Amino acid sequence: MSAPEEPMESLYPFLYSGGTDLDAVLTAVRQSTVDKANEIVALRQSVLERDGDRMAACAQAMAAAFDGGARLFTFGNGGSSTDAQDVAALFLNPGGAARPLPAFALTADVAVVTALSNDIGFEVVFSRQLAASGRSGDIAFGLSTSGNSRNLIAGFQEADRRGMITVGLAGYDGGQMAELGTIDHLFVVPSSSVHRIQEAQTTVYHALWELTQGALRRRGAVPPPRSS
Repeated sequence: MSAPEEPMESLYPFLYSGGTDLDAVLTAVRQSTVDKANEIVALRQSVLERDGDRMAACAQAMAAAFDGGARLFTFGNGGSSTDAQDVAALFLNPGGAARPLPAFALTADVAVVTALSNDIGFEVVFSRQLAASGRSGDIAFGLSTSGNSRNLIAGFQEADRRGMITVGLAGYDGGQMAELGTIDHLFVVPSSSVHRIQEAQTTVYHALWELTQGALRRRGAVPPPRSS
């Protein structure tokens, strides 16, 4: 039985071919880049075609919540933690004529995250914060590539108990997030590549932000953007 490929070799086999033909390697690099770009576009297109109407409905629900004084709480682990902070920053400080909206990333306060992890356990770092700060009508927005993170599941369960609107982004087949049955708006990126999942999720949450701003404008809560 042959030895399993190293992760880098599986992604970039042309670097491990043992050949010395520079032109052939550069051609393979260009083709690999084109193939990955096409894969990204196709995945985003499939998510849009499948979930476009559901994204619009989610944005309507978020706009109504914000119009009623709701706050957005975002959370995730690792790279999804970075995305969660990007979501919060996007809604809170969008720039231009867009309406700033109250948004908080539950991973941003290192003291709180490490205190909860040290004193109780990492699985409660999101649920305890939502229990302390979340209220009925607020929005809980969680991101995961696998859909199986225990602290994310606990956070969504707490948000559901508190009557919050729940929005989830997952990959693969949705994992435990899909099995919960209590996430109001769940968007699953059907891929087994963490890279492709996170790229598509970035597109989803930017689209949700834009759709939410549009819904707020139609509700008369946001002035139309200024023309240049």
